Amino acid sequence: MAAQCCCRKAPGAEAAPARPPPEPPPALDVASASSAQLFRLRHLQLGLELRPEARELAGCLVLELCALRPAPRALVLDTHPALRLHSAAYRRAPAEPPCAFAFAAPGPGRGPGPGPAPPPPLPAFPEAPGAEPACCPLAFRVDPFTDYGSSLTVTLPPELQAHQPFQIILRYTSTDAPAIWWLDPELTYGSAKPFVFTQGHSVCNRSFFPCFDTPAVKCTYSAVVKAPSGVQVLMSATQSAYVEEEGVYRFYMEHPVPAYLVALVAGDLQPADIGPRSRVWAEPCLLPTATSKLSGVVEQWLSAAERLYGPYMWGRYDIVFLPPSFPIVAMENPCLTFVISSILECDEFLIIDVIHEVAHSWFGNAVTNATWEEMWLSEGLATYAQRRITTETYGAAFTCLETAFRLDALHRQMKLLGEDSPVSKLQVKLEPGVNPSHLMNLFTYEKGYCFVYYLSQLCGDPQRFDDFLRAYVEKYKFTSVVAQDLLDSFLSFFPELKEQSVDCRAGSGTVMTRGPLPSPVGTPGSHLPAGLEFERWLNATGPPLAEPDLSQGSSLTRPVEALFQLWTAEPLDQAAASASAIDISKWRTFQTALFLDRLLDGSPLPQEVVTSLSKCYSSLLDSMNAEIRIRWLQIVVRNDYYPDLHRVRRFLESQMSRMYTIPLYEDLCTGALKSFALEVFYQTQGRLHPNLRRTIQQILSQGLGPGAEPGGTGADAEGDAHTPALLLGDEAPSGAISLRDVNVSA
Repeated sequence: MAAQCCCRKAPGAEAAPARPPPEPPPALDVASASSAQLFRLRHLQLGLELRPEARELAGCLVLELCALRPAPRALVLDTHPALRLHSAAYRRAPAEPPCAFAFAAPGPGRGPGPGPAPPPPLPAFPEAPGAEPACCPLAFRVDPFTDYGSSLTVTLPPELQAHQPFQIILRYTSTDAPAIWWLDPELTYGSAKPFVFTQGHSVCNRSFFPCFDTPAVKCTYSAVVKAPSGVQVLMSATQSAYVEEEGVYRFYMEHPVPAYLVALVAGDLQPADIGPRSRVWAEPCLLPTATSKLSGVVEQWLSAAERLYGPYMWGRYDIVFLPPSFPIVAMENPCLTFVISSILECDEFLIIDVIHEVAHSWFGNAVTNATWEEMWLSEGLATYAQRRITTETYGAAFTCLETAFRLDALHRQMKLLGEDSPVSKLQVKLEPGVNPSHLMNLFTYEKGYCFVYYLSQLCGDPQRFDDFLRAYVEKYKFTSVVAQDLLDSFLSFFPELKEQSVDCRAGSGTVMTRGPLPSPVGTPGSHLPAGLEFERWLNATGPPLAEPDLSQGSSLTRPVEALFQLWTAEPLDQAAASASAIDISKWRTFQTALFLDRLLDGSPLPQEVVTSLSKCYSSLLDSMNAEIRIRWLQIVVRNDYYPDLHRVRRFLESQMSRMYTIPLYEDLCTGALKSFALEVFYQTQGRLHPNLRRTIQQILSQGLGPGAEPGGTGADAEGDAHTPALLLGDEAPSGAISLRDVNVSA
């Protein structure tokens, strides 16, 4: 690839820095140890060297900052014990292009054996007349913060003036970091080259580079990455280039993004164009399938979203398919959506998951929740937008079917957690020390969606509500917001609703806000009209206060309900005969999945029912996609149906993804089949990523006695402290909530 500039244009010479317009301070984020409220982050630069043999990333971070008040004593950043800081330095920041980075000379590389590691990259600043090129070393210390991170305190020069640009240069190495997933070649499809990817959501990127690890802070970034020969590197950036003479990749993100959306992937990846502004990246053996599934349709989805919510502002929309070790289904990294390759065989799930990430381009990436306590501002709005896009492109019936499927899972989760569970609130109170990733659940998505749908119904016209969301994005793009911002904008756009009493019941609680706001109407201390249900929606536990009318999908949901009723009716022989006449092979995937979920909810079933179900469906379902097969196999396991146990073994032998292994192992270990689970795990553990292997070991070790650890020693389990806790059940699987019940698209 020819070299092309991907750096910011150098601004002209500047006089003394002008005081920037006042900005509201970031909302307080208890998940961040940083002093983000005392500084304005202008830009960050990364020099990164990938060292797969040592499973190590060596980095140099250059932060461009301004202090918001004179003489701050220290800068506090989020970091992680996996990240070792080598040095910290200070430099005045004159107007200039981003710095270059000098990497260690090529050599054999540091393997697992003894020997000194090469140093991290060094920054190389351009010479500027009158500038102060020297970097002053700074003292620093690292202190404990939580089990998911540490605080890095860097002492600043006492003469630092308010609003005077300066740079902090940090050189570091990161090993065994929860944000950085190293894969040996055998864990990839092609088994040809090592693979690495990062996953920053929610608070993992503090182990990738020291940062203000809060969604309230956004900045542009640039990066220079050196990787082993033949390894393709991609990042979530608007511009990229490979500079052949230097042997490095250069990236630049021109729009402000929060730290968790800085993402990197590297491996044996090849591209294929699928539209005028989109391409897919995948391992060579997967590329034809990925191309055939998505060619042309991504542009349809982007165009539909633009008609609804305004221009797509990120330039390109590319997709990279990752190996099965990717811990979630998809991640909305700007310009470069990460998707687990396992989903390629499930067409309808692929459609929904990618459209959901497309919707995040407006809701989540452009306009971001300022705190993790209000994740619904990204996920609920993205889910609403996703369903508007699917309605535009695939019709209302399909959208209603998918919504019914997800709401069914929401109510299943509600039943398991209880209606008074605090995590069922939209506005969850995040206690200090709690990992915000633990708040990721279906309420964030589906209760959030129902609230946004409720808002659309208040205005009485979905098209007018689309216009409001378009104006909301235009007003707040590239910033972070709290719920008050959305609701104030809503009431300003629809002033008639301030005068109406939609419902006279008013809830209690407070809406997160940056400061005191007038409350002309409402309960004392509230910022919202009492006649609207905003407070109850945000602060009440339990199911949504209202759900959408899904009658337009009845042509697809009625057959599912009818078939389920047949299998639970008596006499069984007559019911089974009637049921067998219904050809589910012609059903949509969501219909079959919804039917199997209903059977799962009713398990354990009478043994004669399971026998008849197996006779009728087992062979047929075995030929369907993994989303269907895992549900049938969970029915097999939960009902101890031994004749089909060989299908469970075959499925687990072929799967390396946590979303298709954890649910089965959880079910196997809650019944009489634990010895079977142990046997299968011993045979397959070598093909699993170490993080997944440790999680399954946790599941299997429950009840084995203290210190017991299947497939390894007790010491191995301690490594799970570094496993990203992205999903319910990751940290202490209990089997109560299966991963299949969680929408794991971020």
